[in-house]
Amino acid sequence: MLTYSVKTALSKHCKILKTSNKCLAVFLHQARERCNKSGNGDGAEVGTALKLFADRGYIILEHADEEVPMRGESCHYAPLGAELQRNLLEKWWDSVVNSRAHVFGVNTQSCTQDRGTGADLDHAKNIDPKKMRQILEQNDLSREQLIQQVNALLQRSLSLKTDFLQGALEQFVPSSELVNRRLPFGLAETGLCFQVPSNGSGWPAAITQASLVWFCSPRTSAQWLDYWTRQRLQWWKKFALSPSDFSSSEIPEKDLDPPASRGVKICYNFPWGPEPLEILWSRGDAELLQAHNGVRSKLQCRDGRKSVPHVVTVTANMDRAAMAFLFNSLQHQKREDRKRKLHQRKVLKLHPVLTPIKVALDIGRGSTMELRQVCEGLLQEFLASKISTWPGYLETMPTSMEQLTARYDEMGVLFTTVINDNTLENGLLQVRSRDTTIRETMHISEIKGFLDRYISAAQHN
Repeated sequence: MLTYSVKTALSKHCKILKTSNKCLAVFLHQARERCNKSGNGDGAEVGTALKLFADRGYIILEHADEEVPMRGESCHYAPLGAELQRNLLEKWWDSVVNSRAHVFGVNTQSCTQDRGTGADLDHAKNIDPKKMRQILEQNDLSREQLIQQVNALLQRSLSLKTDFLQGALEQFVPSSELVNRRLPFGLAETGLCFQVPSNGSGWPAAITQASLVWFCSPRTSAQWLDYWTRQRLQWWKKFALSPSDFSSSEIPEKDLDPPASRGVKICYNFPWGPEPLEILWSRGDAELLQAHNGVRSKLQCRDGRKSVPHVVTVTANMDRAAMAFLFNSLQHQKREDRKRKLHQRKVLKLHPVLTPIKVALDIGRGSTMELRQVCEGLLQEFLASKISTWPGYLETMPTSMEQLTARYDEMGVLFTTVINDNTLENGLLQVRSRDTTIRETMHISEIKGFLDRYISAAQHN
């Protein structure tokens, strides 16, 4: 019988098994289906939110068809979305690696060589298209010979990485020497992994994962799973506008990933229902022993007594995480304009440490040339302090201040700073807050310190 990989190779006539940047497409297409089946979410509301994320530079929707945002076709991150994900990865790394002792970052191979057992033939493969073409163009081969040669090519081809567990297990021995073979300790890694759809159809999708593999004594593995569950759920809620949308639950025994004895998933409640963001497993010692050919002597470590460590894994899908925080932070607020007409205000209230842009620089009335020079000086000062800044003063299209603030609110910009004639005369400028909509007047020499203090306070809350 043809394996999945063989059938894929033959049906596609030697196209490379590769990923496109459509991880969001897979995720959003599943969301659409769940939304329709469960009736829990409003499809139009989800589509409107996705369009807003696209219009404000977070995701890219490549087709004009109004159904595309719901299906998620050809959808990937735009610049602000990529920056949001980078901020999330940085904060994940800080919380897991930089906040406690004996957690080390590692960098394992993106592809792995099969061990000759044939067990990996159904994994996504990095196939040489020229070699596949040569096989398929041999018309004199029988069906059995064709299968044999394609399977041989697949056996020699590298398997695309589907998670970071195997790499961490292989690095266990040298890493354990760093801590004098004492438990517990952990190995962390972030990057792309490849996942084949569970129904066996479609191309492998690239998923940005964050992984912790935690090695501990057998008698404490249950406690460590509980510890990391609490820590991780607290971390997700820390950056949320609505923390109650994040929850944890035990994975039923029938759904456990062998050889795991327990599992916990941390989910976000999207408009269409809960989706897992991070999964934790208590995996025992079987995979660690298998990775080292069952040689217990080189694996034994101490935590009061000698033992082969048990493994607890924490794996986060950071693509889905970015979408979760986008949905979680989107608010619809009603406001009255000067004519007492009611309007709906959309605000992307991302946490200050996650939002891609901290401040926007714009100019009001006055000498455009001189005002731009002041803005340019402030821009350089902000960038030197690593305060991400939107140079709105470079915009050439005339836009009212009301339109600007509405746009910046939808982009999630924390503060809008307006330089005008007063700034040139006495150094005073206006600063508007996204969250309070209050406009304050402060001296130009105070603005950088104000932003530094605000962001620093947000990081430590």
